[in-house]
Amino acid sequence: MSRWRLRALIILVYVIVGIYVAWVYDYITPGLLRDLAEALLAVFLWFLILLGIDLHIGA
Repeated sequence: MSRWRLRALIILVYVIVGIYVAWVYDYITPGLLRDLAEALLAVFLWFLILLGIDLHIGA
């Protein structure tokens, strides 16, 4: 395995463990994930917002 692949694998494992720990200690919540998804939709589909389409998820 090359050096950059090993380094990328270590970083990926580090991030996955960090996400898990943040979820367990309630730093990441379902509400936060919903807000993040809405924000990403708004950024990538901004032209739909200009056409009057609502990109809010849920209530």
